[in-house]
Amino acid sequence: MYKVGSFLEKDNDKLLAFMQAHSFAVVIGANENVPAATQVPLQIKVIDGEIKLLGHIMRKTDHHEAFLANENVLVLFHGAHAYVSAAVYENPASASTWNYSSVQAVGKIKLLSSEETRLAIEALTNQYEGKDSPAAFHHLADDYVEKHLKAIVGFEIVVTSLDGIFKLSQNHPKVNRENIVKELSQSDDLQAQEVARQMTENG
Repeated sequence: MYKVGSFLEKDNDKLLAFMQAHSFAVVIGANENVPAATQVPLQIKVIDGEIKLLGHIMRKTDHHEAFLANENVLVLFHGAHAYVSAAVYENPASASTWNYSSVQAVGKIKLLSSEETRLAIEALTNQYEGKDSPAAFHHLADDYVEKHLKAIVGFEIVVTSLDGIFKLSQNHPKVNRENIVKELSQSDDLQAQEVARQMTENG
């Protein structure tokens, strides 16, 4: 992680809010020094002051093997990002850059039992579907659920450290930041517009 003081976000509440808003994350592990990664939706919970990440993966994959071999994992939560051209700076003869927001969680992963996996999937499904949805978990047939449970395994990650970088041109003078916001706000790129919104909110 690019840990520059002006970009570091140390407020845990803000980091957790970001994680909740960008909960489709990348979970990275390693098996005999060979990295493996997968993108999965996560539930983020705080229990007795401890941050826990819950999700599930397919069995017999490179990342499954990595998580079996090594409990140490890195989880990457990433948000909107945008190219920032130095053309809008007071002094355009400068380096252009990229603005982005990212949170990295280091933790220990534990693979869950079949029953724990079922509960994790039920909670995640109902989080997005809602109890009145025809696709809510309680509408699924038991034999259908049991068949699919054989191919997947749930996991729980206990977070041991959390770092956040919200790189939003905080190191630039006010006139540059205002010009960047104006430029990004006028872009057709929705991510650029979101970065402009975050910059405005961040002040």
